Amino acid sequence: MNRSHLWKLLLVLFTVFWAASEIYPPKARNLIDQFDKTAIVANDTALTDIIAKARKLDATQPAGGIQDTLTYSNLVAAIGTNDVRKYFPTNYISRDSIAAPTQAILNRLQREAAGKFNLGIDLRGGTQFLLEMDTSKAATNQARLLQGTAFIDQAIEVLRKRVDALGVAEPIIQSAGENRILVQLPGLTEAAKEAARSQIQRAAYLEFRILDPQSSDHVKSGRIPPGYELKVIRARRSANANANVPPERDETILIRRSAEKGLTGSHIERANVSHNINTGEPEIQFTLTGDGAKLFGDVTTEHQGHRLGILLDGEVISAPNINTPITGGSGVITGRFSEKEAMDLASALENPLAAPLRVMEERAVDPSLGKDAIDSGLRSAVFGVLAVAGFMLVYYLFAGFVANVALLINVLLLLGGMCSLGVTYTLPGIAGIVLTVGMAVDANVLIYERLREELAAGKSIRGAVAAAYSKAFGTIFDSHLTTMISSVLLIILGTGPVKGFGVALTIGLLVSLFTSLVVTRLIFDAWLATGDRKSLPMLHLIKSPNIDFMRLAKPAFITSWLIIVIGLGYGIGIRGKNLLGVDFAGGDTVTLRFDVAAKPAREDIRRTIEELKLGEPQVQYQKEGTKEYLRVTVAHAADAAKANAVEQSNGAKAEAILKAKFPKAAFDRVQLDTVGPTVGFEIQKAAVLASLLSLFGILIYVAFRYEFSFAVGAVVAVLHDVLMTIGIYCLTGLFHEGGLGRQFNATFIAALLTIIGFSINDTIVIFDRIREDLRLGKRGSFREIVNRALNETLSRTLITSGTVFIATLVLFLFGGGPINDFAFTFLAGIITGTYSSIYIASALVLWWHKGERPKLGMTSGVPTEIVEIEASVKAG
Repeated sequence: MNRSHLWKLLLVLFTVFWAASEIYPPKARNLIDQFDKTAIVANDTALTDIIAKARKLDATQPAGGIQDTLTYSNLVAAIGTNDVRKYFPTNYISRDSIAAPTQAILNRLQREAAGKFNLGIDLRGGTQFLLEMDTSKAATNQARLLQGTAFIDQAIEVLRKRVDALGVAEPIIQSAGENRILVQLPGLTEAAKEAARSQIQRAAYLEFRILDPQSSDHVKSGRIPPGYELKVIRARRSANANANVPPERDETILIRRSAEKGLTGSHIERANVSHNINTGEPEIQFTLTGDGAKLFGDVTTEHQGHRLGILLDGEVISAPNINTPITGGSGVITGRFSEKEAMDLASALENPLAAPLRVMEERAVDPSLGKDAIDSGLRSAVFGVLAVAGFMLVYYLFAGFVANVALLINVLLLLGGMCSLGVTYTLPGIAGIVLTVGMAVDANVLIYERLREELAAGKSIRGAVAAAYSKAFGTIFDSHLTTMISSVLLIILGTGPVKGFGVALTIGLLVSLFTSLVVTRLIFDAWLATGDRKSLPMLHLIKSPNIDFMRLAKPAFITSWLIIVIGLGYGIGIRGKNLLGVDFAGGDTVTLRFDVAAKPAREDIRRTIEELKLGEPQVQYQKEGTKEYLRVTVAHAADAAKANAVEQSNGAKAEAILKAKFPKAAFDRVQLDTVGPTVGFEIQKAAVLASLLSLFGILIYVAFRYEFSFAVGAVVAVLHDVLMTIGIYCLTGLFHEGGLGRQFNATFIAALLTIIGFSINDTIVIFDRIREDLRLGKRGSFREIVNRALNETLSRTLITSGTVFIATLVLFLFGGGPINDFAFTFLAGIITGTYSSIYIASALVLWWHKGERPKLGMTSGVPTEIVEIEASVKAG
């Protein structure tokens, strides 16, 4: 083995070992087992009794998302008043935890027992907080701007940003009635719940007030001037202080009752944590808006030499002296914060609430998708991947085996990368994985079809392998990079499920490049080094096609856009608001208590409610203490504006049919209310903005690498695929009773984003062959060149689209609920994406040049860095 092969082998082995270590353990261990395993004392009767009691309590509880919370509670109940510190190492918890040692020990055990796969609320369940907003205590400067539901809308977006800052990915946040908000966070440890509970309630109302110049004297005399009030600056021990040094004493001050010149946190543009250059203590640096900077400059100029009080939610956290006017529009807040306190405060200041929130209820909740949908989705995903792997093995034989090894490593590295970054696995994220697996297969198909061509040209096996990798490199690089433009923008601009999709897709694209160009090449080189290889057999079902695709370009183009107009017209004009599911439009939610002994299966409840033809229902079991509840959400009634009576709502209809079908459950209403959308305006706006910027980025890149007409063709083809898929989705109403059809939901967004990546990838492959044929100076008109390129890539197009179609078809046939919606949408996208690469993108390029050959020049047009990489691949 030469040195080049050796370092590649070591690199592959290292990445595989690293990924495996990041994934293990994949599932969370039972907390009671972790308690038993970590305890260092053996043969202790009290310890044995605690573990036995906890296991007995745990055995009576349901499985699912609620189980994690109940196991923690069961262990706390089993411990009771016992001091369990003696069962663990002396340094197992910090000195700061002495006040609550049992909680500190269990919190650490929970962190150690956690699995590496962070599942979202849709797959695992988690914790639900029902929050109530007290608008009577709204900040006066913001109250003038926010009216009606604007308080709730503002709070939802603020909470989303705060939860993102906590590192909790893809929460469910929606309005619930006039002044309440429902927040569901995926499986949290008890420590994380406490942090989340604190952060989401924090109003973070910041004020800058001037202290009385004679504050000390007036406090001593007890005289309080008009317009001032007494406040106390609480002494805090420095985070870096010696434990033996007592903290400073509290200071009572006189401070103005209102913010100076109305200067509040609403004027803060940015806030971040830095560290004091002298003490190393965390502090918050803030930057003010333009108006805020002017006000701050006026205040510090007018009151130079006085003290400026900085208040957060009415508490004075510091009161520095104004030594010089501050006109730069920035400042620093100090207060002997811990690192976590500083981070939380900076996040809260960047995202202040207009009015305070308080937690009304806290419940453990089951996965929002349901066990049936999750199980069927996982099974169908596995079957789909096996079907693709089986096809590759049968069609490409030994080369297919190499591709399958690379695919296995691809999935391992992808999961390892996601676990390493702490990415939360949700259905949209898994959609990103589906696309990257498809692109990984596509890269291998590109190489193998090139390899077939080189062998047909009479080259040796060794020469054909080198030429195939060299010629396929540019196509693979371009297709991956254009898709990565979209994925990176989704990370930067997206929130919630949109950002999760972008992260999964970006990691997958990087891994796909590595496995297709390094792993498979290494295996082929090792195979060639073991003997004198004379042949590399493969099946060849599509031999030298000669189809005049462009003959049907005009009628296909016109028909295609006609279908789009009909589909969108039917959706907007006839289906209207019925197109929007609960995720987009909100709905009615009914919460019921029931007899636990006669608890119906969630799948049965879902099927029962579906009989009402109200769209896809959301069914979730919840638990609060020892009480269990059922929460069902359905779409609003079409005539909701007229149905003023509660009993006429769809929520009431769902309640009625459940009581009729499950009398033994003894369902009893706890609450019937309306809820807002989970895919809020900000998420929709971020997805649209990221998609539009992605198209612009693709336009620039393709114009640079190819020619402007190619860029226009690629972007129009992507737009066509998105609009065509939406139109087909709308037309499903024609085939459902009552014209309801499929409704837009969160998984529909994931599918559309997946289609964008798939479409541009297919188009780039065809454009690359057109460019190559032009630069090689092949004879014929431009129309003939385009047709020849389409025929040359037809085998690759059908195989790649076919393998992805097979995997998605399995999801469609066996996946239920939202997974079925995703699969249906992506199936439509696969067909339209394959079609548009021929009859939209290629046809537009041909018409743009009026049939004349474009002058792309004879140079490669590949940046120097890429040429060097190609040379390295060829040499390897």
